Amino acid sequence: MKEPKLNYYPRMEVLDLPESPAKVAMSTVEDSSTVFDEDSFGVDAQPVPGWEKSFQFIPFGPDNRTPYHLAKAIAIDEIMSQNMFFNVLTAYGSGLRYTDVATGEPVRGEIGRWCMCNSLKEFFIEQATDMKYYFFAVAVIILDRRGERIVQIRHKDAQYCRFEKADGRGRINHVFYANWRKRTVLNRKDVEVLQLLDEKNPLGHLEVLMGRAPGVDGLTMMRTDRRKFAVVMRFPTPGMQYYPTPYYTAIFRGDWYDLKRLIGKGKKAKIRNHAGVKYLVEIDKDYWENIIIEENIVDPEEQRKRIDKEKDNIRKFVTGIENSGKMWISGCYTSPDGHEQHMIRITVVDSGKEGGDWSDDISEAANMMCYGTNIHPNLVGANPGKSQSNNSGSDKRELFTLKQSIETAFRDMLQKVHDVVIYFNRWEDKVKCEVPLILLTTLDKHTDAEKVSTN
Repeated sequence: MKEPKLNYYPRMEVLDLPESPAKVAMSTVEDSSTVFDEDSFGVDAQPVPGWEKSFQFIPFGPDNRTPYHLAKAIAIDEIMSQNMFFNVLTAYGSGLRYTDVATGEPVRGEIGRWCMCNSLKEFFIEQATDMKYYFFAVAVIILDRRGERIVQIRHKDAQYCRFEKADGRGRINHVFYANWRKRTVLNRKDVEVLQLLDEKNPLGHLEVLMGRAPGVDGLTMMRTDRRKFAVVMRFPTPGMQYYPTPYYTAIFRGDWYDLKRLIGKGKKAKIRNHAGVKYLVEIDKDYWENIIIEENIVDPEEQRKRIDKEKDNIRKFVTGIENSGKMWISGCYTSPDGHEQHMIRITVVDSGKEGGDWSDDISEAANMMCYGTNIHPNLVGANPGKSQSNNSGSDKRELFTLKQSIETAFRDMLQKVHDVVIYFNRWEDKVKCEVPLILLTTLDKHTDAEKVSTN
């Protein structure tokens, strides 16, 4: 017998209530708190596709798709999306600069040509994006055939990077780069294996591998013929050995992210249907599939009819005086982080307000999301909602200066790979790498902004 599988997924819709001008909004929603679940990082190592006998990797989340879920959750919300964009821009600052040690001017000649050939500005903003989204970034350095110079550095998107299981000394030796988003089974040619330089001493490790030093900090690896290596920059977070948990993900574990999205759906339904939404019915995505499996319905058309019938049952339940005093029985459990997960949740919506209802709630939710991403609302734009608040120019200038200053930690993390390049190529007496701060000035300075060296 063919196993039933749900082929029809209902969309968000608004249904009429019998003998009433009001509406009931029904939507399939997911609890955002499951995007980053602390317990999911206890997953076991898995064999690398195509390299089963050689390597094991640690999945990024229980289904190995956490970075994709996280990026999607950010992209579908206008406040989260713009906040992350603002954080990337402030981390980038005025851009990465290789400057001459003697003059402080941008480098020219051989080193200047090397910077241009490696598109360092684009490379730096790619690295800053991953650092802000996932709190780690991966770069690849490529040496010449003789192993004497680093000739190229390239960015590796963190979404597609997975770490090898640590060895007995607690050291991660390889990074695996592949399109883990693919639903098909990966094979050997789909996975790029990159040797990872020691996270604490990448320069010393590289010099040993290239035969420049007999051993540094206990490293005894022999000279290798490889010319391509990975360097990882990870912003430390509590308790995470492999993949950091960004601090801003507290937004998804709380309720404000879901609350803001639900308010937006309710307002859209109200405007579109010219009537107040009386009830908001949230239905877990697994609820429909459980019905199909329990009743063994295989045909997609029959599945659609059964789901429509269930919607009608819910609509009849929430309306009519004859249902007064009745109760609804639905599945519910408590997740390890203490959140209650409901299969069906019915909320009575206050439809007494017209037009501007929930504006204060939207404003409050927006402020909470800005707080969670470490941004003052007036730095990215007007505060959402009816009541607008604004800061003086001096306040905004100081807020921007503070924001630029606290990005120093992220910039220091991202500078690691550039330090490896400069010292391995013996450029330390010729060039220095820095990201100058952008400081807004007052009108009496006759300029809008100035760049200040971090040195």
